[in-house]
Amino acid sequence: MQSIRNIAIIAHVDHGKTTLVDKIIHASKIFDAHQQFDDLILDNNDLERERGITIVSKNVSVRYNGVKINIIDTPGHADFGGEVERVLKMADGVLLLVDAFEGPMPQTRFVLGKAISLGLKPIVVVNKVDKENCRPDEVHEMVFDLMFNLDATEDQLDFVTIYGSSKNGWMSTDWQKPTDNIIPLLDAIIDVIPPAPSEEGTPQMQITSLDYSSFVGRIAIGRVKRGTLTEGANMSLCKRDGSIKKVKIKELQVFEGLGRVKVESVSAGEICAVTGIEGFEIGDTLADFENPEPLERISIDEPTMNMLFTINNSPFFGKEGKFVTSRHLRDRLFKEMEKNLALRVDETDKEDTFLVYGRGILHLSVLIETMRREGYELQVGQPQVIFKEENGQKMEPMEHLVVDVPEESAGKVIELVTQRKGDLMIMEPKGDLQHLEFNIPARGLIGLRNNVLTATAGEAIMNHRFVAYEPFKGAIPGRINGSLIAMETGPGTAYSIDKLQDRGVFFVDPGEEVYMGMVIGEHSRQNDLTVNIQKGKQLTNMRASGSDNNVKIVPKKQFSLEEAMEYIQKDELLEITPKSIRMRKIYLDENERKRYGDKN
Repeated sequence: MQSIRNIAIIAHVDHGKTTLVDKIIHASKIFDAHQQFDDLILDNNDLERERGITIVSKNVSVRYNGVKINIIDTPGHADFGGEVERVLKMADGVLLLVDAFEGPMPQTRFVLGKAISLGLKPIVVVNKVDKENCRPDEVHEMVFDLMFNLDATEDQLDFVTIYGSSKNGWMSTDWQKPTDNIIPLLDAIIDVIPPAPSEEGTPQMQITSLDYSSFVGRIAIGRVKRGTLTEGANMSLCKRDGSIKKVKIKELQVFEGLGRVKVESVSAGEICAVTGIEGFEIGDTLADFENPEPLERISIDEPTMNMLFTINNSPFFGKEGKFVTSRHLRDRLFKEMEKNLALRVDETDKEDTFLVYGRGILHLSVLIETMRREGYELQVGQPQVIFKEENGQKMEPMEHLVVDVPEESAGKVIELVTQRKGDLMIMEPKGDLQHLEFNIPARGLIGLRNNVLTATAGEAIMNHRFVAYEPFKGAIPGRINGSLIAMETGPGTAYSIDKLQDRGVFFVDPGEEVYMGMVIGEHSRQNDLTVNIQKGKQLTNMRASGSDNNVKIVPKKQFSLEEAMEYIQKDELLEITPKSIRMRKIYLDENERKRYGDKN
C-alpha cells in the first residue's frame, strides 16, 4: 500500500508556479533515475500562456522517499469557479505560492478562499526571495492576515512557510540561508499534508474531471474515495436523475510524471483516469456493481447565456481562415461539447446558424479564441441571457455578485451595480477591504467588469455565481452611442478620417481595408451614421498657404475579444477570423435591410 499526497497548487500569474513544478519534477529524477522527464509547461496552450490563466486543470505526479505526490494545477480565475471547486475536491492540501515582493494577489484570494472553506491544509511558499527589494517577512505577515480574513481555522493558520527561488532551484525554511536544492519543500509536503485517506469497503469514485481522446472517446478522471477499482470490473454508474447504469472498466491509468501509466487496479486515495465508460457526466459516481452507493453530487452551474454562431458571410470571408463552411463550424462545436461540460449547442432552422449556450462571456470567448487560432472564420451575435416563462411570468437568471473593494471605491461600485438593477444585500468590512454582496440580473453583468475595474483602478475582486431564476427586473440601460458605419469598400484615407474625427471615435487606422456596412467607430450621438472614409483630398496645381496642415489623427480604439462581444448591439455581428476581429451590421446596406429586416 503506497503512501499518497494529493496537493493543489495555487498561484497568481507570474509568481513562478510553472517553474516550481518544473523543478519538483527534475528533483524527483534523483530518486527515480529510470523515469524520463522533459521540461514542464503546465499552461500548455498559447491561450493559457498569453492570458496568464489556467483554463483546464491538469495533473502531474512525482515520487519522493517512497511517497507519491500528485500535484493538481488549479485555474486561478474567478470565472472558472466551478472548475476550481471540482479540482480542489481531489486534494488534501494546498501549496500557496506568493511572490516575495508582491505578496498575495487578488486572484489568489478567490481560490485560497475555496480551499480554506473545504478545510484543506495550506503550505505557503514565498518565492523569488533572490529579487531586489524583496520583503519575505512582510509577505509572510500578509499571508497570515489574508487567511485570517478568510476565516481559516486554528490548524490552517498554523501553516508552514518555505522560502526560496524556483528559478535558481532552491528552497529553505529560512530565506537568509539558501540551500542548493528544493528538498525542504518536498519534506514539508510529506510532513504537513495529510496522507490521502484510504477507506476500505465497496468501491466509490466521483468523476470530477474529464479528458477526451479520439481513440478511446471520453475519459473519466477522479479520486477513488473508497475501496479498489480493478481493470475489467463491472461497475454501476450513478447518474444525476437517480438512475443507475451498468458499465465496465476497460482500462485504468494513474498519473506518473507528466503522463499517465496503465495499471491493473487503483486503491482509495489515488487519482486515476478510467476509460471505457460511456454516457457519464461530471459529478456521477462510479460505484459497486451489486450495492451502488452514490456520493453527494458536485453542482454544475447551468448555462445562463447564449450566442448565435454563424458562418462568415462578409465581403472579406475566406481571406484569412482555413475552415469557413457550415460543416466545419458544426463539427467543431459538437466536438467541443465532448469535453466542455458547461457548453450546449442547439441547431436552428438555418443550417449555417447555431445557438451556443455557456456560463458567461469569458467561457464563450475562450471557445471563440481557441477556434480562431485553429483557423476558423465565424460570426457571432450579441450575447443574450436565457429567459424562462413560469406561470405566465417572464423569468430571468439572477447572479450572486461578490465584490471586495478598497473602502474609498465602494461607493462607485454600488452606483455602477445599482444602475444595472442590482440590489445590495450585504455590506461589511472584511479585513482591509469593503465586502459587498449583490443580487443582479445576469444581463447586468455584461460589460460590468471593465467598468468596475476602471472605476476602482483595477483593485476590485469580483466573483459571481448563478442563484436562481427570478421575475424580470425591467430594462437595463445599454450602450447609448450609435455606430459609425462605412459607406464604401476599400482602404480609409488619413484625410477623410481627420475631417470626421469630431463625429466620434474610430476603430480603424488610415490604410486599413474596410467594407460597406462595417462598424468603423462610435458615433458621438445616439443614432447610427454612415460615413465615407475612402475620399481623398482634391488635388490642384495651386498651393495655398496654410492649407497643407499636418493631419493629426487620434489612434484607433482597440478592443479585446471580450470587450468587442460586450460592445456590439442587437443589429450587429462580430466577424472573427484568425487575424482580425471586425464589427459589422447584420444587413450591410439599405436594400438588404429592407429585404430581410422586415421578415425578422
